[in-house]
Amino acid sequence: MKLFGKNHIIISVITFVILFLMNYIGNDLPDKTERALMTAFAGVIGLSLGLFILNKGKNDKNPPQNFD
Repeated sequence: MKLFGKNHIIISVITFVILFLMNYIGNDLPDKTERALMTAFAGVIGLSLGLFILNKGKNDKNPPQNFD
C-alpha cells in the first residue's frame, strides 16, 4: 500500500473513527473528548509509521545474504 495514497487515507479515517468512538462512548470522565482525540491521533500515527516501515523494505534489491 502506498503511503499517503488513497487507500492509506481511507484506512486512516476508518481507524480514527473506530478509535475515537471506542474511547468516547466508553469513558465517563469530564475530559473524554480530549482523551478520545489523542488516542485516535496516536493510533493513526502508529498505523502510518508501521506502513512506512513495511513499505521501506518492500523494493529492496539487496536483501541480507544469510536470511533464513
